[in-house]
Amino acid sequence: MASVFQRDKIKGMFAAFDVNGDGYLQRDDFEALVVRWSRLPRVAAGAELRTTLEAVLMGWWESLLAHGDANGDGRVDLDELLALVDELPGMVAAVSTTADTIFDAVDENGDGRISRSEHQRLVETWNGQSVDTDGIFDLLDLDGDGYLSRAEFALLWVQFWISDDPAEPGNLLCGRIPGQRHADALEG
Repeated sequence: MASVFQRDKIKGMFAAFDVNGDGYLQRDDFEALVVRWSRLPRVAAGAELRTTLEAVLMGWWESLLAHGDANGDGRVDLDELLALVDELPGMVAAVSTTADTIFDAVDENGDGRISRSEHQRLVETWNGQSVDTDGIFDLLDLDGDGYLSRAEFALLWVQFWISDDPAEPGNLLCGRIPGQRHADALEG
């Protein structure tokens, strides 16, 4: 059963993905996500990256529908999504394989690292709106070099999707989680 922390995290993710705000995740929500993510400079400019990103996002939908649509109505509500939370630790490989594509989409200048401003674009693209990320990047930058490397990002991505530990910085990768006090948890 999902913890309060996981529930808060999944509710935030659900809200970001429920593009039309109807309380259900459906195919058209994920098609709209493809459009939203396609506005990132590298995705818009590169047909191959756009195709790959679309395959990842629509793959999320197909997997979610196959594993989460308990009542077979072709859509997934929050409770159905929360029922999948217990399965996520057994899906580390599937979760981590998407990290490279998301990294490439966010790495706007293609230098092999994500800067503070590129991370801000990730959070705003993820959420579909402007989001205050003050202080978050410094918590994510595990080696303190001012960037997220591909390896750092992969670790943070897996933490975001799977972690039930509020102290793990990856939980902040896509912005603050409503109802959580991250700075206190991460500092001690």
